[in-house]
Amino acid sequence: MSTAIVPQEIIEKKIYLVRGKKVMFDKDLAQLYGVLTKNLNKAVKRNIERFPEDFMFQLNQQEIEVLRFQIGTSKNLGFQFKTSKKGRGGRRYLPYVFTQEGIAMLSGVLHSPRAIHVNIQIMRTFVRLREFLASHKDLAHKLEELEKRYDAQFKAVFDAIRQIMNPPEVPKRRVGFHTEP
Repeated sequence: MSTAIVPQEIIEKKIYLVRGKKVMFDKDLAQLYGVLTKNLNKAVKRNIERFPEDFMFQLNQQEIEVLRFQIGTSKNLGFQFKTSKKGRGGRRYLPYVFTQEGIAMLSGVLHSPRAIHVNIQIMRTFVRLREFLASHKDLAHKLEELEKRYDAQFKAVFDAIRQIMNPPEVPKRRVGFHTEP
């Protein structure tokens, strides 16, 4: 197996859940493929019949805000929107997102060797995430079945296993000077 162009962890961090689907932003895909976002979107628009709504869709402003809240960033997910034609940088439109099927379809419209290799890595990452989620669900189901079979003496064991499966969130460190001990 050849060395990955982009580490799998980087790809995993660029996958979001929107409208109940795992998706990637056009800007993130363009960055991974080594092309400009506008060029990626031009290639898609030239082949729009390959990208139905369940392969690619445009986010609305509310979805951007929800994602920003989920991620916990004060920035607009790296999206700056132009307010006038004279403005420099930023986007003139809301971003597009691609589902796994849409990303697979991108390999048919982007023909660079890098795009092909990155697409393979992205597909493997989606499959790995799906397998992980399925195994996690199986484990939770098996734990429930075991818990039904055994009485209260094992409750502490089951509670400990649940804590391992769902560790508590670590509180964020406060930044700056504080007067309290």
